[in-house]
Amino acid sequence: MNPLIKGAILGAVLLLAACMSQQAPPWEAANPIVPIPEPPLGIEQTFADLAEPPTPERVRLGRWLFYDTRLSADNTISCATCHIPENAFSEPTPVSTGIDGQKGSRKSPSFINQAWTLYPHFFWDGRAASLEEQALGPVENPIEMGNTHVAMISMLQGIDGYAPYFEECFGTPEITTERVAKALADYERTRMSGNSPWDRWKHGKDETAVSDQVKMGDDLFFNAAACSQCHFGQNFTDSRFHNLGIGWNEETGTWADEGRFVVSADSADLGAFKTPTVREATKRAPYMHDGSLATLREVMDHYNKGGHASPFLSPMIEPLELTDEEIDAVVAFMEALDGEGYQDTAPTAFPQ
Repeated sequence: MNPLIKGAILGAVLLLAACMSQQAPPWEAANPIVPIPEPPLGIEQTFADLAEPPTPERVRLGRWLFYDTRLSADNTISCATCHIPENAFSEPTPVSTGIDGQKGSRKSPSFINQAWTLYPHFFWDGRAASLEEQALGPVENPIEMGNTHVAMISMLQGIDGYAPYFEECFGTPEITTERVAKALADYERTRMSGNSPWDRWKHGKDETAVSDQVKMGDDLFFNAAACSQCHFGQNFTDSRFHNLGIGWNEETGTWADEGRFVVSADSADLGAFKTPTVREATKRAPYMHDGSLATLREVMDHYNKGGHASPFLSPMIEPLELTDEEIDAVVAFMEALDGEGYQDTAPTAFPQ
């Protein structure tokens, strides 16, 4: 064979081998780096408003971690087990189920649009002051993921495939609880909901985007029904705590769940829980912190009758005297807040 041809063939073989040796691992194809999304219509703030905006690299790492069941003590539970994308990162059950089939006492709240909050309160009782702090809470909960931070970090350090991505995100390959929390929180920050029919009507000025019933519900929500006392702003929540009478037992004179009081030790916070967003409400039934109300209609019936009489019932709660037609309109309004931007599915492969 001509030496020049032989040399060219050998060179091609060596180049192909080099390319193959540098081929990205399969889990990168399952979770590529993508640009940080723009907030959808209806979300007025931007990531530039944050002290430290998320980066595409940290979001990718956080997405792996969020869906990785290896973060739990028995490798069966991930963050996504209870914060399910199809349910707007909440769940379709009254309470969460963790390792060994254990039942919790509260329903997992959604974290959509939590990059921007009026107050730094996370969890139903506000015990976490940041998304980073919230992200790691379930790991050590013995009912939820049942792990320790030390054991979780040791596990991640034993997976060689994760180190390059921590280095990519943070400059060095060290895996720490702070870095895990930051990556998880940055992924959660990109789960946004907007561009709903209501947004297209109210912000986009498209009069055909919603029905007359929704427009009627909008007027009631912000006026006669007084829902906007607590459900206001771009995410329809004041990020504060209110007692609605849910969980009060008149016979025993006790609360099934003491709520914010456990954190604040202020008796006025007994039975008070954080106001949830109304966005994507149809995805999150059943409702309230304990999943005790099955439908949005039941939620409205609860408010319409003035809540459930109990100590420290919020003074904002009083009978509304809405008609059935008006209740249906408010429900239609809430249904029109189903939007887009948060949807996701789990990666099909993880670092090994």
